[in-house]
Amino acid sequence: MQKNKFKSLIHFHFIVFIFGFTAILGSLISIDSLELVWYRMAIASIVLLIYAAVFKKQITVPKSLILKLLISGMIIALHWVTFFKAIKVSNVSITLSILSLGAFLTSFLEPLFYGRKIILYEIIFGLIVIVGMSLIFNSQYHYLEGIIYALISVLLSVFFGLINGKLIKEASSLAISIYELLGGVLLISIILLFNDRVDSEFFDISKIDFYWLLILATVCTAYAFVISVDVLKHLSPYSLMISINMEPVYGIILAIIFLNESKDLSFNFYLGFILIFSSVILNGVFKLKNKK
Repeated sequence: MQKNKFKSLIHFHFIVFIFGFTAILGSLISIDSLELVWYRMAIASIVLLIYAAVFKKQITVPKSLILKLLISGMIIALHWVTFFKAIKVSNVSITLSILSLGAFLTSFLEPLFYGRKIILYEIIFGLIVIVGMSLIFNSQYHYLEGIIYALISVLLSVFFGLINGKLIKEASSLAISIYELLGGVLLISIILLFNDRVDSEFFDISKIDFYWLLILATVCTAYAFVISVDVLKHLSPYSLMISINMEPVYGIILAIIFLNESKDLSFNFYLGFILIFSSVILNGVFKLKNKK
């Protein structure tokens, strides 16, 4: 049993590492964020539908749930659009440093969403996060547009997580994911059509972009989802919290190695990120201790 937990932990860290690599791919793919997300969700949904058919997985959901799943998918689609937009107008490190606020923002919005009290240490950590954000903002002011897109992206991600927290109890993870991906494809298709961006050039992408998109949709989306669901069965909440919050760390390290972003980042940026990241980790540790 202990061996299974260790294997699952290593495997899940690999999945989180893949999630961190998603940002690198967003920087490498040259097409606009709207088209990028459309391709990502369309290919991933097709892959998961094939997976469900081959392995005879049940993907039917109650009719009353379909609209909720489609809307939830539209939210995650907008999250990905603003996420990749933030990367393209700033860089990977800036975007991921802001996205590390996700877990922390959730702890503040959960009381409103689920009707519980705000806890004192959440306020204290919140103040530390504000200091960290101020350091990043002041040191990277020239990336203001990217910071704004990243803030919108993280808020959308938090709302998606809160909504999915309720929906996950009503259907299988695979079924939910497929419907949400299709909902995202539907929304992005409508936006593209209304902006007259669906033409022959839309499907005329370079070979290198196509290869990166395949990796993004299959490995970083479809594969990562299916495997993560399996390994989660063997991990403790603490292991999950630590692992998931390593995503921005992995992503920033990859950005420094592959994109040479260190030359664009100041000491205050790293200090601000450390403050935010430490607050997220400590907030999770306090919560787990209280639950025990």
